[in-house]
Amino acid sequence: MSGMHRNRVTKYFHKKQISFQRIVQTVSAVLLNGYVIGFQKGKIFTGSTKAICVPVLNCYSCPGALGACPIGSLQTAVGGMKPHFPFYVLGLLMLFGIVLGRIVCGFLCPFGLVQDLLYRIPVRKFTIPKKIDQPARYLKYIVLLALVILLPFFSITQTGMVSPYFCKYLCPVGTLGGSVPLMIADPVLQTLTGLLTYWKFLVLAIIIIASILISRPFCRYLCPLGAFYSFFYKYSFFQMYLDKGKCIDCKNCERSCPMGVGVTKNLNCPECIRCGACKSVCPTGAISSGFEIQKERMPN
Repeated sequence: MSGMHRNRVTKYFHKKQISFQRIVQTVSAVLLNGYVIGFQKGKIFTGSTKAICVPVLNCYSCPGALGACPIGSLQTAVGGMKPHFPFYVLGLLMLFGIVLGRIVCGFLCPFGLVQDLLYRIPVRKFTIPKKIDQPARYLKYIVLLALVILLPFFSITQTGMVSPYFCKYLCPVGTLGGSVPLMIADPVLQTLTGLLTYWKFLVLAIIIIASILISRPFCRYLCPLGAFYSFFYKYSFFQMYLDKGKCIDCKNCERSCPMGVGVTKNLNCPECIRCGACKSVCPTGAISSGFEIQKERMPN
């Protein structure tokens, strides 16, 4: 096969994979935010399904949200008026982590879809130097520990008030999916904006601009849910496999990875979101994936 023909075939399968991913992402976003009336009337859905945690960041305050955000639920459990160990939330998150792992990030997260679409805007992209990029990826673990667990817990024990720090100060999903549509639907809310609202819009604006220039910056550096799921990268049922016997070291896989993973060096790592981009551009079929729990893993 000539090099030109091989490149055409690679691009075809890459587009096919991306199209499948976009379809799944879109369906997931619609299903998780299917309360259309909420967007029309500017009211938050309060039905029985709101007590059920979904596997992705999907803000409770979003008018269309049919389920509860696991991070919001986790903060409420550890920092509520009656703090308790969050058996239910952690149990569900561990179940999602073991069965799916970070494929949740690659295929099911609505904000992952938003970042992917923003990155498609045709402007010059920016590459974060490794000496900054690698240490910065630990920020999401600090966010998980500090903003999601420790600060909510100590805020209720010290002040008697619940303060979901991540949702309140850092989460762009709540601003984009909650504050924006609610303020559009109810102009009265626009007159109630204060410093906190301006701060949240500033955070959202920074993340949106960063998402245009850098692939999935929120997933890479700030998402506490991605940090939690990354603990299961070795144990989740869904895995990626690299057959080094077929690998020709063309690096197409690494150039296509939205998370900047060194695919040929360490395919199954905490940063891999199992999106399949590397698999779709591999000209020799050296990369595979699936739920085959007992499958013999190729050396990575």
